[in-house]
Amino acid sequence: MEGWGWQGVHDPERLPAVMAEWQSAIDGGKPFEMVFPLRGADGLFRPFLTRIVPLRDGSGAIARWFGTNTEIGAQVRAEDALAATTAQYEVLTEAMPQMVWSTLPDGFHDYYNAQWYEFTGVPRGSTDGEAWSGMFHPEDQERAWARWRHSLATGEPYEIEYRLRHRSGDYRWTLGRALPVRDADGAIIRWIGTCTDIDEAKRIAEQNELLGRELSHRIKNIFAVIGGLIGLSARRVPEAAAFARDLAGRVTSLARAHDFARPHSEESKPSVEPMSLLGMLRELMRPYPALDDGRITISGDDAVVDDRGATPLALLFHELATNASKYGALSVDDGRVDIAAAAAGDEVHIRWQESGGPAVAGEPSRTGFGTQLASLSITGQLGGRIARDWRPEGLCVEIEVRRDRLSRR
Repeated sequence: MEGWGWQGVHDPERLPAVMAEWQSAIDGGKPFEMVFPLRGADGLFRPFLTRIVPLRDGSGAIARWFGTNTEIGAQVRAEDALAATTAQYEVLTEAMPQMVWSTLPDGFHDYYNAQWYEFTGVPRGSTDGEAWSGMFHPEDQERAWARWRHSLATGEPYEIEYRLRHRSGDYRWTLGRALPVRDADGAIIRWIGTCTDIDEAKRIAEQNELLGRELSHRIKNIFAVIGGLIGLSARRVPEAAAFARDLAGRVTSLARAHDFARPHSEESKPSVEPMSLLGMLRELMRPYPALDDGRITISGDDAVVDDRGATPLALLFHELATNASKYGALSVDDGRVDIAAAAAGDEVHIRWQESGGPAVAGEPSRTGFGTQLASLSITGQLGGRIARDWRPEGLCVEIEVRRDRLSRR
């Protein structure tokens, strides 16, 4: 294809632009580079990258031009796909109600969606790089930086609550989360993160916590008053002193069980050192005379429990024992409850079996709030499973939880 015959493989619509660029390169003696379609032997046009450079003689005059044509169809398709993906990403992030941001693998922030600028009120681009840290409350900056550096170093998901400066100048509680994006080899190529305004939810939770503490304090005071009345009565009736001491001990145990069973926040949770599962169950059952009578048995494999698992389990077993005392096996002198724990690999299975009590006609038509709450504590807080079987001889409850959800160890 000598001379100017090469023009025959060009797209007629693009050829004038190609010729103009080529003539400009000839006139200026400059390298030529351009992407345009060329027709193949099959009659189809495909994109090519064409590069042409001048070869000069000793005097500097152009003696010849050398060029290459490289088919770049796959590259163009990949770039088009990337552009489409980028456009979809931008549409998605702009449509989200949350603040969305992304960073390079080293943590350099290079993107924020419109919600970020709407919330913060700062000019676009002003929080790129490391400037974003200035948006945190001064008391939260060091903690947020430490958590972010840890995620960058380990690749672990980033999650933290901090106070972010609002456009009003106030600081609002925000939940920050980020996950790494990895390539086919597992290397992190980007971090995608969100910020969610949780200020209102945080304040409601604080109010609920305050109310919960006040209610718990009043209940503890009631237990203390009952204990004092028992002691006062025992002094007036010396022959009942032994009975009074036993009753006061059970009231004290009931107060401890209440502290385990009520919902807690990070601030109000009981300072529970790692303890055994079976030991905790015995502590919860201590207020009930049937334990001393041998009509409550606790056996099987033990497991480590701390405050992470103690409160949800205590809530459930406190509810089971209370209902058994009012309606089930512990409401009669001959009734019994057998609690058995079995560990199998990463799972811990606990069975509550009542027997010897009033005959069970079947599952109740109505489920009480306490029972619902106790069930949610197992499925929600511990991610476990719970099943109730209303057998004629007595209620049987099966609980399964992962061992690592019972404690942080």
